[in-house]
Amino acid sequence: MEQTLAYVRSERERYLDELKAYLAVPSISSDPESKPAVAKCAEMTAKMMREAGLEAVVIHPTAGHPVVTGSWLKAPGRPTILIYGHYDVQPVDPLELWEKPPFEAHMKDNRLVARGSADDKGQVFMHLKAVEAVMKKEGKLPLNVKFLIEGEEEIGSPNLTIFLENNKELLKADVCVISDSQMWAEGMPAITYGLRGLAYLEVELTGPNRDLHSGSYGGAVANPAEMLVRLLAGVKDANGVIQIPGFYDRVRKLTPIERETIAEVPFDEAEYKRELGVEELWGEAPYTPIERTWARPTFEINGIWGGYTGPGAKTVLPGVASAKVSMRLVPDQDPDEIASLVQDYLTKTAPKSVKVKIIRHHGGRPGVVPLDNRFMGAAKRALKESFNREPLFIREGGSIPIVADFKSILGVDTLLIGYALPDNRAHSPNENFHIPTMFTGIESLVRLLHYL
Repeated sequence: MEQTLAYVRSERERYLDELKAYLAVPSISSDPESKPAVAKCAEMTAKMMREAGLEAVVIHPTAGHPVVTGSWLKAPGRPTILIYGHYDVQPVDPLELWEKPPFEAHMKDNRLVARGSADDKGQVFMHLKAVEAVMKKEGKLPLNVKFLIEGEEEIGSPNLTIFLENNKELLKADVCVISDSQMWAEGMPAITYGLRGLAYLEVELTGPNRDLHSGSYGGAVANPAEMLVRLLAGVKDANGVIQIPGFYDRVRKLTPIERETIAEVPFDEAEYKRELGVEELWGEAPYTPIERTWARPTFEINGIWGGYTGPGAKTVLPGVASAKVSMRLVPDQDPDEIASLVQDYLTKTAPKSVKVKIIRHHGGRPGVVPLDNRFMGAAKRALKESFNREPLFIREGGSIPIVADFKSILGVDTLLIGYALPDNRAHSPNENFHIPTMFTGIESLVRLLHYL
């Protein structure tokens, strides 16, 4: 293994050049005009798999964008790991906020700046290079490896669940490894053992059959924008507690071990507020900020609109007002059940002066990996030896719905070992990946392959 690690260190310049080429492909899964680029990126992913020494590399068509799989299964009696990631990326808007074109990767302050650098091409690339290094220097892998890299994660993976159901034997494994999350800070590795789920709705209130003159009708007709604001404001009380009946019924409480684990995390509330530019934090009492973002469900207004929002003044009473809302969920909440509870509450609570329309969007289940999972020790050892410090065990407030699907469909737990830094600006202009961390991370993945 030491020869393999030395090889990784000798190939850093090549790795950087190859990653830049991978990032140059604008694989925006949500943009129909980018479909050829997404297909090209799938082909490039398959090519890198073959170059890494993987066999049975296949580009699988779906009803949307392709799924790419590859494997190396010549270690009988050894565990099989399934490495998951995605090669699609978010849109780049607003374009004017990028320092340089978003698909022309460039270095700045030890970071490679480009769309997809951290989420998730850079992290997929790391796994491929770790496998490639072991194959080149040792001639074989110390365990069996399967790759599953998709092209629709950024649009909710609409076709991946079907693919899992139809390919259980192809994807059969003992554990899944995903690098699509973050370290706690530079030099501070972390293993994410819990993710929140998601339910997403659009709410539309309709009042009069057209926009009205606010002077002629104001005070006589209900204003849908006002009714919407009142309706949404009533979802929480003054302490941030959600008032929807049944919302908390299935929430799993933190175990004593989890509370101890959370207490070990070096959270600096003053720095957190400074970085966000806020004077105070706010949320569900009496929970701490970390408990609220890791282990408590939420109701958030993601966008709200209605009436005139152009330049100058136009005194109208809008006929329609809308909002998009999301609920982050924790074990053991069910996204369909929560969506129904919220829909029922909003429909029944809205005044009769307006009509309510609810549109359901995508969702995903929450998931938690037991801290005593037999593969946790190997991950902890690999990270400790590479970064020279014990990794933290953390939960993540965001969602990776496929983690729950891996458990329910394939029966495997997932190790979430992310290498992006918290300020990587994923989904925002000037997304970036800290390259020194990437290089050290590849070494940790080489160790992981041996220790698992």
